[in-house]
Amino acid sequence: MRNLLSLAITAAMTTTAALAAETPNYSLTIYSSAAPGSISTDTLVNYGGALPGYALVRDGRKMDLKAGNGVLRFTDVAKRIDPTTVAFESVTDPAGTRVVEQNYQFDLVNRDKLLERYVGETITVEQQRGDALERMVGKLLSSADGSLILERPNGEVVTIGSYSNVLFPSLPGGLITRPTLVWLVNAKQGGQHDTRVSYQTQGMTWWTDYNVTLREAGDACDMDLSAWVTIVNQSGGSYPEAQLKLVAGEVNRAPAAPPPRAKMMRNELAAASVGQDAGFQESQLFEYHLYTLGRKSDLPDNSTKQLELFPTASRVGCKKQLVFTAAPQPWTYWAQPIADQGYGATTQGTVGAFLEFDNKEANKLGMPMPAGRVRVNQASADGSLEFIGEDVIKHTPRNETLRIKLGNAFDVVGERKQTNFNIDTSAKTIVETFEISVRNRKKTAAKVVVREYLYRWSQWNVTAKSHEFVKRDAQTIDFPVEIPADGEAKVTYSVRYTW
Repeated sequence: MRNLLSLAITAAMTTTAALAAETPNYSLTIYSSAAPGSISTDTLVNYGGALPGYALVRDGRKMDLKAGNGVLRFTDVAKRIDPTTVAFESVTDPAGTRVVEQNYQFDLVNRDKLLERYVGETITVEQQRGDALERMVGKLLSSADGSLILERPNGEVVTIGSYSNVLFPSLPGGLITRPTLVWLVNAKQGGQHDTRVSYQTQGMTWWTDYNVTLREAGDACDMDLSAWVTIVNQSGGSYPEAQLKLVAGEVNRAPAAPPPRAKMMRNELAAASVGQDAGFQESQLFEYHLYTLGRKSDLPDNSTKQLELFPTASRVGCKKQLVFTAAPQPWTYWAQPIADQGYGATTQGTVGAFLEFDNKEANKLGMPMPAGRVRVNQASADGSLEFIGEDVIKHTPRNETLRIKLGNAFDVVGERKQTNFNIDTSAKTIVETFEISVRNRKKTAAKVVVREYLYRWSQWNVTAKSHEFVKRDAQTIDFPVEIPADGEAKVTYSVRYTW
């Protein structure tokens, strides 16, 4: 079987272009549309253009332009570039330099295209015969279905089903080895120019992972919180020594994105030089948050890079909360009250284990936290860290409270049952009574929140209760209870609906 295709190129492509010079100065702003926790590093192979995200690439470099109209070929672009977003600017003479025409050439060379172009031309085919390498020269008549049909110089026609190499005399016109932007540039001033090129490309994304180390001491707890950013590049381009920026927020994209304005590019490139700290610096960008890495970093094609988003926050105050829930969720829209007595009458519930903490400066945080997955670990009896649960968070601004569900409690169980129900359609009222029983089988006391959803109608009033409650929202009430070790708590209440 053929396993290698070698090209013997005897004539390089001629060009009338002014070629790019010097090492590029890359700046990348990466946007993500990934759902928090939806991508893991073990599923990243060949995502390519399907990656939920994109990047704005800015490339500053020196280029040689000739006075008047000249062709400029620019090959260092990502394979997944959106050519409609390309912008070119001369910093040296912005007023006297303009792009008259732009072409995007992406007919990349490969085996099948070369064979197709060389039908009717002479090629050399190499075949391995034992230890010897045999060459056959002839005119290519067909390359369909993986087989080559050659006409030898003596007129003999042969079919070759397997071969090791094919040698072509040159690279035919129209085929290129890399995606190329070709500009027709009109420049009043010839010579070397400082230029900026920008474009958007698919095949890039980023997300955040948070790691929590939890410590419990009786009813109190604290934690250490670290945050890491994962950046994925499958754009088909490599970016050495790039300035990296990440945008957190939901940026709307039109079906056809306009090219970035030159003024905006200048502002962003200037901002990239500010702040030389090794880590990320957070700043405001419109209604989003921008994270700029204070040092340059390589981002090769088909790579995954992980960077610390912010230094570990130690001894962050938190609280653990056990929540018993057995009531059905309230409806988002009622056409009429729920009059079915059996709806949610008797149910077994679950006790969810949650971790809450305030994202406030007084709690050693107080920073915008991009959406991501939060993994929580806690030290076991032998001192080793063990995984105890994970959840995802949305983009969370400072001074908000985060609530992470870790799982369901093992030793706390309960049920909820209806003990009375009365409906009076003429008076337009429903009166319903429930008893909620929660049992704690731990060897220590437990604080549990009994959460009830008032789901039959939007207008309600609690007429009797065994415990005080807290109104959480328009349809939710919480009964905080403390249950002794191996004990039980019973919560009863009556609610009256009117319409």
